[in-house]
Amino acid sequence: MTNKPKSNEMPVGSIQSEHTNLNLLKANDFVAKAIKEKIPDPLVINLCSSPGSGKTTLLQETGRRLKGKINISVLVGDPETDRDAVRLKEVGIEALQIVTGGMCHIEAQMIYQALDHIDLTDVDLLIIENVGNLVCPAAFNLGEDYRVTLLASTEGDDKPKKYPRMFLTSELMLISKSDLLPYVPFSEEDAVKDAREVNPDIGAISVSAINGEGIDEWCDWLLEKVEEKKSKKLQSMKIQQFN
Repeated sequence: MTNKPKSNEMPVGSIQSEHTNLNLLKANDFVAKAIKEKIPDPLVINLCSSPGSGKTTLLQETGRRLKGKINISVLVGDPETDRDAVRLKEVGIEALQIVTGGMCHIEAQMIYQALDHIDLTDVDLLIIENVGNLVCPAAFNLGEDYRVTLLASTEGDDKPKKYPRMFLTSELMLISKSDLLPYVPFSEEDAVKDAREVNPDIGAISVSAINGEGIDEWCDWLLEKVEEKKSKKLQSMKIQQFN
């Protein structure tokens, strides 16, 4: 296993921006590091997409499939309402709504503050459902282990090249609403090709919460990453004992 940095931990200095924005991102990364230190145990996934790509529906089905296998909690970002958190609670997922007050993304300090209001005892997987947006959330590290981006079949296969930073900083792309592929002008092959030209290491799974396509593969990916993090922590503890 390589020690290559996660793609969502690119140097902030590589972003071309005004000094005020650059300082904001540096401050955000400082808080993101504090989040990692505050919650070292659960695997943390930052789930991103455009509005309406199916994040909440996917999480509802994920919760159903993984019930009894791992414990999941979700922090849900939304500009105004708590509707998504309510939907997740209806299927038995512990969820806390973060209302951003119109902001188009979640920042690390919002996650840090929310951690005081959610019980992560025995939680294996913490998913952050980001605000629907392919631009702003790409610049903000939330202390996640992995970033996953949904690309819905209904929004066009050209998005990886139009919004490259989001796909550059993601470890996995989920092509959602795959049940609609026969009815929309969307090429899976082109979408994956463009995403991998932006980020050669990005994985890709086509999923549908309606007919179940790819959901088991997605859930297996999550279980694998949860176990990997647990194993790394155990190895680290053993090394500390010998030192």
